[in-house]
Amino acid sequence: MFLPQEIIRKKRDRHELSEADIAAFVQGVTAGQVTDSQIAALAMAVFFNDMSVAERVAMTRAMRDSGQVLEWRSLNLPGPVVDKHSTGGVGDLTSLLLGPMVAACGGFVPMISGRGLGHTGGTLDKLDAIPGYNTAPDIDTFRRLVREVGVVIIGQTAQLAPADKRIYAVRDVTATVESVAMITASILSKKLSAGLDALVMDVKAGSGAFMPTFEKSVELAESIVSVGNGAGMKTAALLTDMNQSLAPCAGNAIEIRCTIDYLTGKQRPTRLHEVTMALSARMLLVSGLAQTETEARSKLQQALDSGHAAARFAHMVTSLGGPADLLEAPDRYLAVAPVAVPVIAPRNGYIHTVDCRGLGLTVVSLGGGRHRAEDGIDYAVGLTDLAELGQRIEAGQPIAMVHARDNDAAQQGVASVLAAYQFADTAPTLPPTVYRDIS
Repeated sequence: MFLPQEIIRKKRDRHELSEADIAAFVQGVTAGQVTDSQIAALAMAVFFNDMSVAERVAMTRAMRDSGQVLEWRSLNLPGPVVDKHSTGGVGDLTSLLLGPMVAACGGFVPMISGRGLGHTGGTLDKLDAIPGYNTAPDIDTFRRLVREVGVVIIGQTAQLAPADKRIYAVRDVTATVESVAMITASILSKKLSAGLDALVMDVKAGSGAFMPTFEKSVELAESIVSVGNGAGMKTAALLTDMNQSLAPCAGNAIEIRCTIDYLTGKQRPTRLHEVTMALSARMLLVSGLAQTETEARSKLQQALDSGHAAARFAHMVTSLGGPADLLEAPDRYLAVAPVAVPVIAPRNGYIHTVDCRGLGLTVVSLGGGRHRAEDGIDYAVGLTDLAELGQRIEAGQPIAMVHARDNDAAQQGVASVLAAYQFADTAPTLPPTVYRDIS
């Protein structure tokens, strides 16, 4: 007889749960036999008493098996199925870049992404800035387009890891989101349900990161690598910097413009390029598409320089209902905010620190993000021309441009950006773009 309270008691008393315990509990969540209060109780017990790697693997697999698991073997794909996932950041549009790049190198990238919430931007919201782009095709269409295009970015369907959706909703209102064990299972159950051969995780560290400290970011990266590999999916992680916006811009249509500029070679901001190349190279290595870092980077650069990566992005957009000439005429389709106001530096000096989370919240306050999951989004608003850490600035020089719906919102945005930047008379020590490779 299945008694959820006995499993809760076992974890409460610091005993290790068996694979059968965890499978029964998760099946009970999916079937409605486990109440929200029981989910909350187990989540709190895990928060305080943690889970071993074996328990985390069992939880991840059970949540994966709570719904549909995609399979790709029947399609006879001539390459590995590989994806990347990020803990989220500001100005982080790497998914839009590396998906087409890896596809152009022979990988197949079925990327199931999320929307922005809190201070971080969401890949789906960026794609929604493209008129006609359908982020919710049926699964058969999704699989067919992955085979035809090589990369497809859509939203999570209700059929994939449904237990995770219910468990996360309870964690969100019971102060148990921060459990590394539960975060690991939540992320990896969705990725395993996508039927991946390999995954590269981008774990952010810094003032705009999801995890509260550098040490916690390391802990999460190590947990994901251990559990992903333990669950049978080749997994690696990079620890990357989020002490400032990754791209020199943030906002939905704004980041689509940056994507187009990057893929077509018009402009490739240095830090964005470094992180994109590092993650893409790791994807090629972990999936067997390259044998060395040098070979991987050479293939990726060729995919960019030849225009093949840009062509994959264009093909994905048109296949999902977007305009055929988006790359040639982005201004015809991407919304532009009616008001653009520069943020003027108040003094001479070096940019010493950036409250990256504050910049993300500025985009949200302009209407470019959500306070609640059901909120609408203004795709046009955001920030551009963001000055970087260590940059020498003269008084009166712009450090950013605020793109807003009206003058009042623009002025509030200016004040928020100024509050996020701290100046000093001496140049700071710059953090590395990529801290660590964990595999």
